[in-house]
Amino acid sequence: MPDELYQQKQSLFDRWAGFYDLTLTSVFYQAVHRRLLDSIQLPDQPYVLDLGCGTGKLLNRLAQYQPDLTGLGVDLSPDMIAQANRVNKGPERMGYQVGNAVALALEDDSFDAVFNTITFLHYPEPEQVLAEVRRVLKSGGRYYLADFAPRWAEEPEVLAQGMSPIQFYSPAVREQLAVEAGLTVLEHTWLLGPVLLTTFG
Repeated sequence: MPDELYQQKQSLFDRWAGFYDLTLTSVFYQAVHRRLLDSIQLPDQPYVLDLGCGTGKLLNRLAQYQPDLTGLGVDLSPDMIAQANRVNKGPERMGYQVGNAVALALEDDSFDAVFNTITFLHYPEPEQVLAEVRRVLKSGGRYYLADFAPRWAEEPEVLAQGMSPIQFYSPAVREQLAVEAGLTVLEHTWLLGPVLLTTFG
């Protein structure tokens, strides 16, 4: 079943890629990104990973935020990656590739920071995603997960989206997932309405 879900999600975002940045979601993401940038700490010359990078908006903003930053964006949708490459404002510093967050073709201990912005809700295997984040994150690195969250639920809240459900994780559930993955929750910060940033170490 996960393979079928991944194919459905890839197809959905492939169809969306051409006009993704023209929709109201672009305004929403811009607001989330601004608040996210106010809440992060990066080392000098950081190498960062953006999982579910879409059209590359976050990496472009991170590169403006910290000029010595280099980064990689990974997305399940080839059409999203094609769009990200077309609008890449710093190809010498940032790259994009197609990939699945549950099985990243990336080396261990590679990144100073990993970002997930309004993408974690799409993963049918969140435990495996967190295990991969833990694997590719350097010792002392940070994982920034910003997504919609219920405030007090003790279990993931599932919203059916056709045949492709999405899941929301409260602070308590995120902390439980972190323990299982060998990560530590350092902080929760409410960014915008129901969007919660959880910082993992």
